[in-house]
Amino acid sequence: MSKVIEKLIDNIEKGDTEKARLENPGILSPEDRLIFEQVELSVSAAWEKKAQDIVVLKLTAITEFTDYFIICTGNSTRQTQAIADEVTQKLKARGLRPLNLEGYQTGEWILIDFGAFVFHVFTENSRNFYDLERLWRDAEKIAVLY
Repeated sequence: MSKVIEKLIDNIEKGDTEKARLENPGILSPEDRLIFEQVELSVSAAWEKKAQDIVVLKLTAITEFTDYFIICTGNSTRQTQAIADEVTQKLKARGLRPLNLEGYQTGEWILIDFGAFVFHVFTENSRNFYDLERLWRDAEKIAVLY
């Protein structure tokens, strides 16, 4: 059994579910570690606002424009906006501002581009329609624990 699987099972058995976090990313450079910590913080912020079906896709092997996609769902446009606000606020507190924000007014699909990663917040209908997980199916999925 791999060490990542052993750690996952150990964390589940310990009931370590107080906040969302990503599973062991392996050995990373200091820059990649910082990016991964920012991804973790954004996932945690979304989880705090009750985001559903949070998925993290690692894109480094298949594209160069970003390292990660974070995809999640809100129950309403108001909730998608609250999730986007929380993610943006938590990362601004750490000195990271989005390069671009799209779709906030309608709230159906909010895209927050942080450069090294892109955070997508969908309503359920929009997520099913655009189906980014299918479009980026060759990307590595990173485990998210709740």
